[in-house]
Amino acid sequence: MSETIRLGEVEIAVTRKAVKNVHLSVHPPAGHVTLVAPTGTRLEVARAYAISKLGWIRDQQAKLLAQARETPRQFIERESHTLWGRHYLLSVVEKDAKPAVKLDHRRITLTVRPGGTLAKREEIMEEWHRALLHQVVPALIEKWSAKLGVTVTRYYLQRMKTKWGGCNHRAGNIRLNTELVKKPKDLLEYVVVHEMLHLVEPTHSERFVALLARHYPTWREARAELNALPLAAVDWAAR
Repeated sequence: MSETIRLGEVEIAVTRKAVKNVHLSVHPPAGHVTLVAPTGTRLEVARAYAISKLGWIRDQQAKLLAQARETPRQFIERESHTLWGRHYLLSVVEKDAKPAVKLDHRRITLTVRPGGTLAKREEIMEEWHRALLHQVVPALIEKWSAKLGVTVTRYYLQRMKTKWGGCNHRAGNIRLNTELVKKPKDLLEYVVVHEMLHLVEPTHSERFVALLARHYPTWREARAELNALPLAAVDWAAR
């Protein structure tokens, strides 16, 4: 069962799990705060811990608020779009043909039917992004399945509000944020490894951190780079 701690303007969602230590996290894009505590922890103890970390929480929230955000995409001629960490100019072609997206070394060409709406252009691009991820993700899972001795029964791609990935330990599946198509491929790989290791150790325990450090030694740098890159311009409140 989840409980809430309020410290002035800071709201913290508290959950209790079978972990050894308290884990405090501030999540993008808006600075949502969570605290995971060992099963028997009293709320007063969790509150005291959160108070001791209040300065750190506010610093992390301030960084997220100051973090660069993409301007809303209009899917128009010569607009800048990001793919695998690189910037491309968009070229829009209107013709009475099946919508399509093509990539070359300098630009992304979006072919749409005349009079198509902004929403339709966005839908076509999102489908293309998913297709690109589907081209890359299975090979990454296969590579790390052999290294980690982990079997992923299925993976899902979805737009997520506060996480880059997730997993269902019991079902053996993982979820990946579709925004990862905009990030460098090594950061996608880090998220895949992170979520696959959760199939071995469901919580962010000391064991999980040790496994991550052993198999992906640069995980802290990858996490910092991922969270420092521009956030998507998404009106999450409308979703």
